[in-house]
Amino acid sequence: MLVLTRKETEKLLFPTLGITIEVLRIRGNRTRLGIEAPTEIPVVRHEVSGLKSVDFTAEESPAAQLGRLHQAVRERLDRASVTLNQLHRCLEHSGGEALQLVSDIFCELHALDREAGEVIEGPVSQAPRALLVEDDENERELLGGFLRLRGFDVTLACDGRDALDYLSLHAAPDVVLLDMLMPRCDGAAFVREVRSTAALSKLKLFAVSATDPSSLGVTTGVGGIDRWFPKPVDVEDLVLAVADQTGAAVIAGAGR
Repeated sequence: MLVLTRKETEKLLFPTLGITIEVLRIRGNRTRLGIEAPTEIPVVRHEVSGLKSVDFTAEESPAAQLGRLHQAVRERLDRASVTLNQLHRCLEHSGGEALQLVSDIFCELHALDREAGEVIEGPVSQAPRALLVEDDENERELLGGFLRLRGFDVTLACDGRDALDYLSLHAAPDVVLLDMLMPRCDGAAFVREVRSTAALSKLKLFAVSATDPSSLGVTTGVGGIDRWFPKPVDVEDLVLAVADQTGAAVIAGAGR
């Protein structure tokens, strides 16, 4: 490792790679750097890069690599948001330094979320975004994996409460795929909460459930569930319905 001391406005050059690093500002223990690099070389911060979880292939273009890297960062931020929401609820009535610490982490996480689009330059994935709400871990992972293979950007939530927490912190997805029988906040309660929230009232809600809709008092259509898919779900029908209702582009399946 090469260790250097630089002052403000001084630069470090990598002439073979065409990279220039300039010290723009030093304030206390923080240093602001400017980095110039060829467009084919991605430049990301280590703490949000997600590089260890993304395997690139030699055949992938730089744009494809950047798109997958961006998605990995977003997934990490999403998982962290849900986990912190759970911890925050546990500490709400205890007060003290622990609750303040969680609040501080929330602020940092929100800042990272805003900066993620700026950290990674270049095109990002325009995949249709789905929020999958399912309390059964096996079904959640299986359906989530299939949707990713078909070109979806999938976020997973284990019940309605986690899904509402996610929606409160992020832009609405193209569609929510919702199990109806779940702990804490079931599908019916989730639908009522979403439809009564102005910013979410038009959100596409697809139920994926073995229950009879009439038994839960949930309507299908305006003010309720947009479509109802019985379990075991026909994933091809589900994907086509999402594409039809949202106008999203999905990867064609191999046929039935």
